[in-house]
Amino acid sequence: MIEIISFAIICVVSWLGVGLFLRWSRNRQLLDIPNERSSHVTPTPRGGGLVIVIVSLASYLIYSLANGQRLMWGYLAGAVLVALISWLDDVYSISFVWRFLVHSLAAAFVLYDAGAWQSIYLPVLDTKIELSYLGAVISFGWIVWLTNAYNFMDGIDGISGVQAVTAGIGWLLIGYLVGFSNVYFYGGVLAFSSLGFLLHNWSPAKIFLGDVGSAFLGFSFAAMPFIAGSEHSGKAAPLPVFAVLLVWFFVFDTLLTFFSRLLKRRKVWEPHREHLYQKLIISGLSHQTVSLIYGALSIVIVLALLTARALRGNFEIVLLGIVIFETAALTIYTFSRKVLT
Repeated sequence: MIEIISFAIICVVSWLGVGLFLRWSRNRQLLDIPNERSSHVTPTPRGGGLVIVIVSLASYLIYSLANGQRLMWGYLAGAVLVALISWLDDVYSISFVWRFLVHSLAAAFVLYDAGAWQSIYLPVLDTKIELSYLGAVISFGWIVWLTNAYNFMDGIDGISGVQAVTAGIGWLLIGYLVGFSNVYFYGGVLAFSSLGFLLHNWSPAKIFLGDVGSAFLGFSFAAMPFIAGSEHSGKAAPLPVFAVLLVWFFVFDTLLTFFSRLLKRRKVWEPHREHLYQKLIISGLSHQTVSLIYGALSIVIVLALLTARALRGNFEIVLLGIVIFETAALTIYTFSRKVLT
């Protein structure tokens, strides 16, 4: 009961905090000015994700200290670094090289504190792959990639907030089911602090996350399996799969777009409008519709993942089938729509 009350308070505090930040950012003219790659048409305050950062990290710190839980300093320090460089980028525009270096340092903090993935459990095959030294490379790449991928996907009203709510609830339920108390609570914190923000960000958005919010959420969801693994190392093998599936469509969309641009010999680091969600907007769908599509697909995977975790056996094959079917359906639907001119 105390956790439910805490989540409600966190949601309200986030909602109120974003409202105050909205007024402050308007007075300071901290606005996202539309350009040819934008999906919005009017100057809109950005950086509201700073409230999510403050509420989330304060809640994590208080909960860990008050309950005698292990405080993962590597995550805490890394999250502060990611939020700081991203906030500076929102205000002054920082070179990608500097942002990448800071993201890399933040990832190194997490891995130094919690250790890299040593093995990965493959559900359908019911086998565990030992990673050895390759685990450090995969772990590092995962954290840095998702930190940036979440930022790439934050291009329309509501999509990042919806993903944060579904992924956060997913970690909350997994933490409860498996017995990861830190992950149970912090998944709820990320979900409900993001929900408070989403009430301001739903289309037509009054305020945007900014890099400070999107990079922080990406980093946090990338770090969740390491937070869980540091709490119960004996239950760590399935965590990489959990982590990927809970943000699957953000991972898939960014990877598909990355390799597509790579094959076309385009500069993959340059801004563009080639993500699946951007193509859907260009084809004429509204921000609300596209965000709801991604959210609904994500909810189905969360429910399937939880069911597979509880029942095991043949339902793991059903989980794989659901992921493949939804991914194919989204891709085919996107490319079948005509682009409006």
